Amino acid sequence: MTIKVAGGAEESGIVVGNTFDKYSSRNPIVKWMMGGFDSALSDLVEKASPETINEVGCGEGYWVLRWLEQGLLARGCDFSKIVIDIARKNALDAGISDSIFEPVSIYDLSEDRDSADLIVCCEVLEHLENPDIGMQALQRVVRKNLIISVPQEPIWCALNLARGKYISRFGNTPGHIQHWSRKSFIKFVSKYFIVDEVKSPFPWTMILCRPFL
Repeated sequence: MTIKVAGGAEESGIVVGNTFDKYSSRNPIVKWMMGGFDSALSDLVEKASPETINEVGCGEGYWVLRWLEQGLLARGCDFSKIVIDIARKNALDAGISDSIFEPVSIYDLSEDRDSADLIVCCEVLEHLENPDIGMQALQRVVRKNLIISVPQEPIWCALNLARGKYISRFGNTPGHIQHWSRKSFIKFVSKYFIVDEVKSPFPWTMILCRPFL
């Protein structure tokens, strides 16, 4: 599936969305990495077996549109109005109502408006100044399960350095202000949810978890 992406657009001084369509990339390394991410995420979604999905930090809507194609009831939100506008255009191009996408920050999640059986929040927490507040917001809207992922450090920065990117920042991607190893991320998530399964699609850590009783 090919979608429009933000292509490096900035909103309030923050780069939003995807700089390129990594989902349709022909680069063999990118294809391999995204294939691993796709496989891990798809497996955890299947295990969660949700009736409803809300992707928090949905970007241009790729995964939401994929899940809709699979017959799942999915929607998404993102803090960026720019990427939500693109997500809505992608939905219309796919013959789907653009009302499934809303501009909502993770901090502003509402139990009444944003709850779903499965909340998916991938590649969001590393951008947050207050990830604990973000996790508390996710607690409000997770009915049954949460799938959450972040880049695995220090592997992520090392990969950037290996390809000659962000040398002056020691390989840190602009906008990444939180950093977790696999072990430290599991420990962090465990403060807010019961961890059921951990996957490590290179170079991410991805967790399936559920609320405390």
